[in-house]
This record gives sequence, structure tokens and C-alpha cells, in this order.
Amino acid sequence: MSERDKSAPPVRIAMLGAGTVGSSVAKLLARHQHDLAHRVGAGFELVAVGVKDINKPRVGIAQSLLTQDLESVALSGADILIEVMGGIEPARSLILSAMEAGASVVTANKALMAEDGAALYAAAERFDVDLYFEAAVAGAIPLIRPLRESLAGDRVTKVMGIVNGTTNFMLTKMDEEGANYAEVFDQANALGYLESDPSLDVDGIDAAAKAAILAELAFHTRVTLADVYCEGIGNVTKADIAAARDMGFVIKLLAIAELVGTQEKEDGIVVRVHPAMIPLHHPLANVRGSFNAVFVQAEAAGEMMFYGRGAGGDPTASAVLGDVVAAARHRVLGGRGPGESTYLGLEVLDIGRAHTRYYVNLDVQDRPGVLAQIAHAFASHGVSIQVVRQEGQGSEAGLIVRTHSGSEAALKATVDQLESMDEVRKVVGVMRVEGED
Repeated sequence: MSERDKSAPPVRIAMLGAGTVGSSVAKLLARHQHDLAHRVGAGFELVAVGVKDINKPRVGIAQSLLTQDLESVALSGADILIEVMGGIEPARSLILSAMEAGASVVTANKALMAEDGAALYAAAERFDVDLYFEAAVAGAIPLIRPLRESLAGDRVTKVMGIVNGTTNFMLTKMDEEGANYAEVFDQANALGYLESDPSLDVDGIDAAAKAAILAELAFHTRVTLADVYCEGIGNVTKADIAAARDMGFVIKLLAIAELVGTQEKEDGIVVRVHPAMIPLHHPLANVRGSFNAVFVQAEAAGEMMFYGRGAGGDPTASAVLGDVVAAARHRVLGGRGPGESTYLGLEVLDIGRAHTRYYVNLDVQDRPGVLAQIAHAFASHGVSIQVVRQEGQGSEAGLIVRTHSGSEAALKATVDQLESMDEVRKVVGVMRVEGED
């Protein structure tokens, strides 16, 4: 640091939450104190830590800093408030109080940003403070800043990624070990991967919150959790996994946000979360275990993939501290980070406007003319068949159909008709196919 920097007062940090992530933030803040001071131009001082249970041991955090009075932490006069407690309330009210008191905010709260990020952005603007949230999506992976800063001069057309490590772990186990859903659910639970409410993971809600955040940044349009089509992995079967493998695919829970329309005119965006088959040659196919990755397509930059650990104490704390450094620099040197950008204001369209390919597994009657009737059902809705494969014979006759790209609405109408046909005993499985463009 220069002589001027040595005389700068320390940047005061307050923190809400001292669980796995909060404890890692405190640990890394202490461990890298010297380096961080040089990067910012001033030292750091942790002044207060708000927790629910003051009697629980917190390794690396002085007992004197702990308090259960969360409002006092928000109003502690800190320069930066780190919020890693999660949930909607009281996190939202505490963040707004801290901003009004003049604190910049660094949060890892995906649920809050997806539900009411607009209110936080507006408060940051009103009180002239920063709002950073890199850790809210994909843990340690630098993703938020590239979307809202590095690609600010480009036109993003699609964002597609694996943003929930728990479901990726489960689907990887089903693929590699031939396990069923119940077995991998129990494994994930035993390893502590599942949220206290497992539905947040397995029903796709966690991924949908992250998809909303990414869509808003990529397409300069306000998107909330309620705008995201959401489907979890509970219906993915061993048969689906095996069929995917036989065709050269793997199944992933994908978060997808994409422009719909033409290069000259955007009709809107579709944001969706659901299981999908992707070809083994696609970069996302090799994202295994609890890792995350996000694939971005932009007009000038082309295709990019961001990959790394999407959760865990130290990886998430790394993203939090990156934001703390950015906010602290503004405190020392002046300036503010980017605010909300929703100037495009595109319509968030129903999933029926998306264009996808389908895999359809049918249990059919074994009699002449069945294939022709099924092909007619697809054609009547304008859906083109790419591949048909027959499995079994006699009473066990089955058909696997893969389609060319068509509108989601047309594909759904096709499946609805198939379910009503006498020639089809059962629609065994239906899944979208992505990554073949």
C-alpha cells in the first residue's frame, strides 16, 4: 500500500449468518487480511456477526462479535453488510435497513434476489450504495460479473446450465451406477447435500431461482421466480437414463433462459428448468457429481462455458469476498458498481413458445399400421420425427421417438394426442432434448 493508503481507515464489515458459508467468510477474511488490504487500499475490520443461536460454537469468530440482535448488526454503522443467512425474511428487511443506514450489501441469497431483487436494486440506488450477489448463483464460479459487465457490449441469446449440484450428483449416480431415484436421494441426504427442505433441490426450485437471476442479467428484463417454468427430477427413471445412454445422451437438470424471435426483433424470453437429454459431445455432458457449469451463447463472443464448484463453504465464501473487495474499493476510492438493467423490458413468455426437441417412449399395440398412426399424430401437429427405434416385440412392443425441433406447444399437443390413442397403451416417458443445435 502507498503511504496514503496506510492512513485510510479500515473498511468495517458486519455479517448476518455464521453457518457454513459465514464461518468460511470469516476464516478467509482473517487468513487473507494482508492481501485484501493491498487490493483495496485499506484494511478490513469485522465489527459484528448476527446469528440465531449465540451459544453455538463458531470457529474463527470471536465470541464478542456474536449477537442475536440482528437489527443491531444491520444498523451497526458498517461500510459493508454481508448477508449469508438465507431466506426471504428477515433478510430482506435487514438488508433494506442496512442500505438506509449507508451500508453496501453483499448477499448470497438467491431466493431473495429472485423474488424481490427489484426492491433491493431500488434501495441501493436510492441510498447510493452497492449491491453485489455473485455467490447467489453457482458458488465460486465467476458468472454474475461476466454477464452484467464483461458481456455488456454483446447480445446474449441463450444461457443454459447445471446450477444445482445436488440434483447433478443424483443424476450422475443414476447414470454411472444404474441406481434408481430413491437410492440416490438417500445417498444425497446421507452426505448432507439436500436442503433442509429437499423439494428446493429435487423439484427444481433452487435452480429456478438462479435461472431468474441469470435471465434478468442476460436479457435486461425483470424476471422473478414466478416467471420460470419449473419441473424437477422426481419422474426420471432408470429406463430414461438407460435409453439416453443407448442413444448417446445423458440426462441433466438444466436451467435455460433464451431469446425467442428473430435477430431483428425479440418477441420475448422463455425461462425454464427441467430435466433434459443432452448429447455426450456437449460440454455440459461431462459436468459430473456436484459440480456446476453454465453455457452462454452471445452474438459476438460465441459460445462460452463457466465451470466449477457450485456450493460449499469455501467456494461460496470466495465469491462473497470477491464482491466485498469490489464494494470496499468503492468505499476507499469512490464510485459505485452497476445497478439493475431492465431497459429492454421484454415479455417473459410461456414455455409453449420455446423451441425444443423431444424424446418420447411409447408402449404400443403390436399390430399392423401402428407406426403409421403414430407418425400421423406427430405430423398433424407439425412435428417432424428425427429417429424412430423399435424395442421388443409382441406384447412388449415399444417405440422410442426423437423429434426435430418444434414449438413446445406443438410437442405437448402431440403427446396429449398420443395418450388418447388406442394404438398407444402408455406414454412411458417424455423428455426434452437440448444441445443438438
